[in-house]
Amino acid sequence: MKRVKRIIFLLLIIAFIGIQFIEVERANPPVTADINAPTEVKNIFKSSCYDCHSNETVWPWYSKIAPISWLIVKDVMDGRKDLNFSEWEKLYSDNRNKLKKEILEQINKDEMPPSFYTIMHPSAKLELIQINIIKKWAISD
Repeated sequence: MKRVKRIIFLLLIIAFIGIQFIEVERANPPVTADINAPTEVKNIFKSSCYDCHSNETVWPWYSKIAPISWLIVKDVMDGRKDLNFSEWEKLYSDNRNKLKKEILEQINKDEMPPSFYTIMHPSAKLELIQINIIKKWAISD
């Protein structure tokens, strides 16, 4: 039984090492139409949202370790697809207004930034004053 456990452990180690060779693309496309928002709003977005919702992702060291890397890349790609501040100004004003409403809804439900992200990035957690700044911006125009 002890030998079987060793073999299983060895196979797991080999598999873990093997999956490190499966590359994922951690790319940051060019910023083409960054959001034009007041500085305080943009700074909040940069510190709490840009890693998943812009083309300016800061890829942490653990984003290079599979299988975590696969999850992070998927989250970033999904985040950019839903809302990309780096392409915000390309959107029609109706689409920007819909996204503003979605941003409001997400922060009101305390869903953004997600708790699994703020565990590793505690400074990304939104404070009440930051939430109020975003809300004021989102209802303007």
